[in-house]
Amino acid sequence: MRIPFEGMLAAATPDSIPLVVSIWGNDLTLHANGSAWMKRITRRVLERSDGLLADAQRDIRLGLEWGFRNANLALVVPGNGGVRTDIFFPPPARNENQIVLNPRGIRDYVRNDTFFQAIPLVLEKQPAVIFQCAAMAGKPEALTWVKRLKIAGSVELLEPCPHAQMAELFRGASIMVSPSTHDGTPNTLLEAMACGCFPVAGDLESLREWITPGENGLLIDPSNPRALADAILSVLEKPALREAAKIKNSQIIAARAEYGACMAMVDTFYQNVAGRSDKVDANPV
Repeated sequence: MRIPFEGMLAAATPDSIPLVVSIWGNDLTLHANGSAWMKRITRRVLERSDGLLADAQRDIRLGLEWGFRNANLALVVPGNGGVRTDIFFPPPARNENQIVLNPRGIRDYVRNDTFFQAIPLVLEKQPAVIFQCAAMAGKPEALTWVKRLKIAGSVELLEPCPHAQMAELFRGASIMVSPSTHDGTPNTLLEAMACGCFPVAGDLESLREWITPGENGLLIDPSNPRALADAILSVLEKPALREAAKIKNSQIIAARAEYGACMAMVDTFYQNVAGRSDKVDANPV
């Protein structure tokens, strides 16, 4: 159960009932500090919990700081149980498309203002680049930026897409951008990596668990449009870097985020929590 708010309700159950809670990207970095009440109840939930799931090792560390007491019953595993590599896989040939994909939609903690303001800066030097924006069709915020910046000819505002269609978008794009200010490990980051799409994202502790800047992605100040534009331009100008990152990221996903392997770890984890055993170590996948 996620801490807010299912976990908060479940924390009222008797201690004899094993309780597992999961930390999603912003639970401790954003929501827990939202008010004195949120701080108090978040701490109570973690003190009550027998097991802890998170999609970033950072959140296991924060969970222990917030009151979780059993590091041997904590597990790091990607959201959605991992990446389904039968759906998310790289294209067979080198991708030369000048397409930049923002898969995050409209979220309070994703700096889409930075994203849209970076677009004309990129177009000054690379006018053929196309920017695709998932789940932004008809969204007033996106429409306002496109009109204000006069970039309609270079921007495609897309409807929400099912997994198979998102995989095709990732394979068709050269770069995925995610200028977020708070995050755990976004599913879209791992899916982009699995599809050979070079990630450019906000410089967050959780993302450094997956990205080595300059090798398999770039991390930037999510509030700085120029920094994002420069990162996009540098990646577009380096096809060899994109190809090397595609290979490296495919290996990372296979080793640390493949759905079947991750779900096997989750199954063992739940069995151990239910038996109140101490056999599962915190595992930074």
